[in-house]
Amino acid sequence: FSSSSLINMIRRFAVAALLLVTADAFSLSSVKRYQVSHSSKLFAADDASSVTEEESKTRRAFLTTTTSAMMGVSLSPLFIGQAPAFAADVDYKAVAADLDSMIKENPDKGPTLVRLAWHSSGTYDKMSKTGGSAMGTMRFKEEFSHGANAGLKDTAINWMEPLISKYEGLSYADLYTLAGAVAIKSMGGPSIPWGYGRVDSMNPSDVTPDGRLPAADSGPPGADKSDAAHLREIFGRMGFNDQEIVALSGAHALGRCHTTASGYDGPWTPTPTTFNNAYFTLLKSLPWKKRNWDGPFQYEGAGGSLMMLPTDLVLLKDRDFEKYVNIYAKDAAKFDKDFAAAFGKLLALGTKGLTPLTL
Repeated sequence: FSSSSLINMIRRFAVAALLLVTADAFSLSSVKRYQVSHSSKLFAADDASSVTEEESKTRRAFLTTTTSAMMGVSLSPLFIGQAPAFAADVDYKAVAADLDSMIKENPDKGPTLVRLAWHSSGTYDKMSKTGGSAMGTMRFKEEFSHGANAGLKDTAINWMEPLISKYEGLSYADLYTLAGAVAIKSMGGPSIPWGYGRVDSMNPSDVTPDGRLPAADSGPPGADKSDAAHLREIFGRMGFNDQEIVALSGAHALGRCHTTASGYDGPWTPTPTTFNNAYFTLLKSLPWKKRNWDGPFQYEGAGGSLMMLPTDLVLLKDRDFEKYVNIYAKDAAKFDKDFAAAFGKLLALGTKGLTPLTL
């Protein structure tokens, strides 16, 4: 170092030390107020004399991060364990239990939580390394207002707020993905590989452009080769192959379409709150015909009580997709195994260094 560089660094360390020493008097009210993503009011007045040890740690963590930015160096070697996110302190087993109870109390919430996790993760682009589940951007209006996310704000996103308030340090990004993993298991599906450690974005500019999620129909109305190309383009951008595309499509065993959200209408299976391979058995075994109605092109079967979308039927029309439909229709255990791997991969898109948790 030159003498001037050394003097500047000493000055910066002096400022950092002063800030950290006075951290207990700094007016951050709690971990919740520290995490900007949870509140627009980062700074809130409180009585410094009532600051708890946990809040003191929070304040030091905040100042460690701030002074690191000021100094252009990392303070983490000096303040081990005082990272800005307190993910390791969250009782994720308890969070998962609360999510499971929520679903058991109202099974219809399960499929919607799977959709929340799916859509929070499925924006990933492997080339630009943007999107994915890492930053919890679904809570921003800029993302939940995307067409494919219609209805999520008033349902699943709002359902998560009490848990965010209950568990200090829990990020939206971790919660949204955990909700999907828990929902699959709660509805009778396999255990999904999941890890924690995502840190919420504080900036809506991190929201990716609309149009990264798969559409129900592409090109001419009805299932044709353009729909197969669309699925490969969308899922390929995320890093999925044909087998994984078909396995993930099996999540349509759950839930239903709503005209108020997607414009489409009806369930794929007669058991929309139970995870199974019925999507594939019904796709193969029932005759599907165009539904005559005022809505968008969709197929109906079983006397009109069930429906399929063009991007569902194309799985039978494309030979490379069809072979996996046949496998999963015959072998539920194989489907469970492959779905768990693909869904776990989806939930981790765009993340690094997650800590695995057995659910």
